[in-house]
Amino acid sequence: MKNVFAFILSAVALSSGMTVSYAQTAKSLFWKKDGIQVEEIVSEKADQYNKVGHHGPAVENPYMALRIYFNDSGAIDVYSKSGRGMELEKYRWYPDSLARAAYGAGCDEYMVGKTVGLGGIALWDGEKVVRLAATKGRTARVGDTKNGSYAEMIAYGVPYNGDSLDVSIRIDMKAKSREAWVTATVLDGTKVRFLTGVNYHEGAQVSYGKGYISVWGVHPADVSSDPKPIGGGMFFSSPVFSEPEKTGDMVRIISRPASKIRTRVVSASTKEAELNNARRFESYMQDK
Repeated sequence: MKNVFAFILSAVALSSGMTVSYAQTAKSLFWKKDGIQVEEIVSEKADQYNKVGHHGPAVENPYMALRIYFNDSGAIDVYSKSGRGMELEKYRWYPDSLARAAYGAGCDEYMVGKTVGLGGIALWDGEKVVRLAATKGRTARVGDTKNGSYAEMIAYGVPYNGDSLDVSIRIDMKAKSREAWVTATVLDGTKVRFLTGVNYHEGAQVSYGKGYISVWGVHPADVSSDPKPIGGGMFFSSPVFSEPEKTGDMVRIISRPASKIRTRVVSASTKEAELNNARRFESYMQDK
């Protein structure tokens, strides 16, 4: 079904004169004070959210950019795009209204709130959510890989069930995929229960089943005065996780004890030519 769906989308695009091309990737990390792109930021202070550019390390493909917040939340946030190219280096997550109107720039319209956003990571102690509170500092990294680009954040000294753990969240984007791989790892191999999922807001179209979560809807206005519907989806391995559970603000999954877990996330919006409505997005998620 995946290949059939991709063929249909390509045919539609070609018939409308749209150029079909494989995704590219890029990454971005910098201190706000100087704006210089770097590959690593190390801080003894756990919360540098307001001092790091776009609030944490970021990575992108033509369809979305994802950032990991440089704080205790473990949240991954989305910058929605049109599918036309790389934007992080030029707009640094916040294009102005002229860039959005005249040049088709994307927008920060996804609102994480108090959740882990799209595939972000927390821990579960059996009764409650445990945030990645870094008592011994935090590191952010970005870089290139053989197949694309990555962004990573490591929280050191996270208190969990009487232990102190170092936990990594890493996003990998590959050059020939619109999706991103999210990997969470306890660096010393200790087994924990990870919590992840996809958040949603009132009025969203939400569905989930064996191995997938699909959400489509409008997020509350933040930097955009006219927010558009956004899709957020996740693919996961059913043997590794519990059944999806819908709470008041997200569809969450909790892993069985493990030192590493991996999921795939995808986002889309009405800005693009392919998965630009709820029906197409949900079909993509269900048919994979």
